[in-house]
Amino acid sequence: MRVLLIGANGYIGRFVADRLLADPAVQLTALGRGDDADVRFDLATGSPGALTRFLDAVHPGVVINCSGAIRGGARELTRHNTVAVATVCEALRRSGCGARLVQIGCSSEYGPSQPGSSTAEDAVPRPGGPYGVSKLAATELVLGSGLDAVVLRVFSPAGPGTPAGSPLGRLAEAMRRAMQSGDGELKLGGLGVQRDFVDVRDVARAVHAASLSAAQGVINIGSGRAVRLRDAAAVLARVAGYGGALHELDAPPVPLRSAIGHPRADSDHGAPMAYPYPDGCGSWQQADVRTARDRLGWRPRINLEESLADIWMEAACRI
Repeated sequence: MRVLLIGANGYIGRFVADRLLADPAVQLTALGRGDDADVRFDLATGSPGALTRFLDAVHPGVVINCSGAIRGGARELTRHNTVAVATVCEALRRSGCGARLVQIGCSSEYGPSQPGSSTAEDAVPRPGGPYGVSKLAATELVLGSGLDAVVLRVFSPAGPGTPAGSPLGRLAEAMRRAMQSGDGELKLGGLGVQRDFVDVRDVARAVHAASLSAAQGVINIGSGRAVRLRDAAAVLARVAGYGGALHELDAPPVPLRSAIGHPRADSDHGAPMAYPYPDGCGSWQQADVRTARDRLGWRPRINLEESLADIWMEAACRI
């Protein structure tokens, strides 16, 4: 199977590339903006015609798009997340290769969810920021393209390679600095939000499965379980061996060691945050992952503690 992978140097793309290269049945070609791509091409500025000529020459059976931008202004996000996908769809429509398209979407397309709920694929998307809007527009382009296509809406990816600017990356860096300086407490904000974390290696497995399947439409990729960022911080502290206290800037201070495994009052559930999680999704997100199970035969395998241990291992190497 010939696979064209776009965005192989990105956070998710690197693990998708590793997964595909481990499959002896896959012949992989990487297309991207970096020098280490097999073919250099910028989807945000390149023409559909040029990409069509390349598709006709390589003739892939599957095109996987992991490219995009996660930060920047609305204009930059639109160029890299929406215009880029429009280029891919138009090139595939013009090409004679008949390739299947696997597009990586994002849970930010859904926007805020009701605390306690699981978001299914038929939920009405209400993105809460420019990033979610740009990714939702890309999804709509894919779904309306008439192509053999599937969009995997990935919830909060975690594990090795987690960007330092992400919430879990910032937690690990703050803990590293505290341990390096001998600080007995951490003061952090936004720890009351709850997110559905899924290991990036499990995401790569889902992409591989989607490329081999006939599934179309939107499919959620998550763990199916929301985890409070405060609890993730407690697990991170345990694997790091940090014995200090965690003080929240937006909630009464609590000892880090007591932040996990204790019941909470209902009034604590979904409380307003002074420092919201920066994805436009409010205080809660949890995926309904039954479609991934039923249509891809996929389930997450790697638990959050293992993901956090890998995040910490990378952070600790900077000490």
